[in-house]
Amino acid sequence: MIKSKYELNALAFATIGCAIEVHSYLGPGLLESVYHACLIQELRVKGYSVQSKLLVPIF
Repeated sequence: MIKSKYELNALAFATIGCAIEVHSYLGPGLLESVYHACLIQELRVKGYSVQSKLLVPIF
């Protein structure tokens, strides 16, 4: 659980870094689902707990 603005910023920075790393490795032109799966794997390799495509109730 994120407890401070600093932790949120660090998580955002790490996520963007992983996304850039994935895109640099794979290059452009693939389906979004490929980048999505690879980003999840990259975040897990870096030690983050990842949940994907969760249902969010909207009222």
